[in-house]
Order: sequence, then structure tokens, then C-alpha cells
Amino acid sequence: MSREQLKPRVGVPWRTAAEEKNGNLPKIENYYRAIEAAGGEPVPISLVLPRAELDSLASTLDAVVLPGSPSDVDPSRYGAPRRAQCADPDPQRERTDFTLLDHAFAANKPVLAICYGVQSLNVYRGGTLLQDIPSELRTDIKHDKKGLPTGASDPRHAVRIDPGSRLAALAAENSSAEVNSSHHQAILAPGRGLRVTAHAPDGVVEAVERTGDGNWVVGVQWHPERMFGDAFAQALFQELIAAARAAAVRG
Repeated sequence: MSREQLKPRVGVPWRTAAEEKNGNLPKIENYYRAIEAAGGEPVPISLVLPRAELDSLASTLDAVVLPGSPSDVDPSRYGAPRRAQCADPDPQRERTDFTLLDHAFAANKPVLAICYGVQSLNVYRGGTLLQDIPSELRTDIKHDKKGLPTGASDPRHAVRIDPGSRLAALAAENSSAEVNSSHHQAILAPGRGLRVTAHAPDGVVEAVERTGDGNWVVGVQWHPERMFGDAFAQALFQELIAAARAAAVRG
């Protein structure tokens, strides 16, 4: 089978333990569809697998997508007191994310981390988080749906992308793009080996990429899986799958 024919296995943990327990599929299925459209095979990852089973499953993956979540990473993981606006943590999701990241970093497998996922990635690498944008940052940019009518679309805003980054190449070297936005937390201090490569106009960190050994690790604060029909969003998943194919061929 040629590299182009290879259909990489992309692990996707459930967004929350509650959604897995209730079989709540609509949001997680957006990630599956985006992976399939880019040429990959989504592999759902249960948040309740025993460690040995999770390790075994992780070893069969070619890449990982860490999805969004309504939970927040436990601030104790980055040495901060919990603010009142911080949502409850999901320990099973945190355990699963960190185990998958252990395998991905050890085996140089590509990672795409989205919204909560980029926050999880950053904390895994020793970084810190801004726990609540509305109360901690003066900004006129709306980063989430709070206060909007039920069923309203995600707010959108521009992002400034650093020239020379992976994201800049995907955005056809444009210095800015428009993305959707649905989060109240963001990266504060980037973790080890993570370079900030995009900001919102108010300075909120919108993306990080791994530096160093060249392994494809990209984290974005927006939701490309539900930017339906958007060329930039589609290119992000296509690049993940291309990186996964290359990594699989290298063995």
C-alpha cells in the first residue's frame, strides 16, 4: 500500500465521561467526520479503559486528536488555586489525554489538540492557563456563547498567525484568518517545547506548535471540526493525516 492509500488510525477520546456514559454523540461526531473527510480512520477512545488497555490501544494509533470539552483542566495540575469561574474538572478525560500524549510524544506521532485539547496539551507540557477570560482580561472580543440566544452560532474573530509557522503555511501564508470561538479559558504560559504561533487581536493565545524534533504537534483554540466547508479548517485535518501517513511509513 502506498503512503497516499494508507488510512491512518486517529485516536479521539470522548469529550467527557458524562457524554460517553450517555452515548451523547452529536459533538464528538464532528471530529470523526473531519478525520474521515481528510482520509483518516477515527478511533473512539473510552475514558474508562484500564491503563493497560489504554496503553495497548494507544500503541495501535497513528495520530491523536484531543477534542474540546465543557470541563476545565484541574488547576492543581499547573499549580494554581481554582478560581470561582473555573468549571469542574473531568479526571477521566485528563488521565486519558495525558496517557495518549505520553505515547504520542514517545513515538513521535502527530497530535492535533482543539480548544480544551490545546489547554490539556499545554498543561501536560508544564504550561499554565488563564482560567476565565471575561473576568481576567479586559477585551471587547467575544470568545464564547455566554449571553447569546440558544442555538446561536459560534462567535467569530480574526487571528494573527506568525509567519513561518505550520499554520501560516496552511493559511496560504496569510498573516490573519477568521475562526470560530467557544472557550472561556486560554493558554497563559506555554509549556515546554511549545511555541505560540497565533493570537486573537486582544492578545489571547490561539495556537501553539511543537518546536525541536519536528514532530507534528499543533494546538488551536478554535473549533475547525465545525467550521464546515472552510478551506483553512479542512487543511488542518488534511495536514494531520499527511503527517500521520509519513510517521506510519517511517515506522
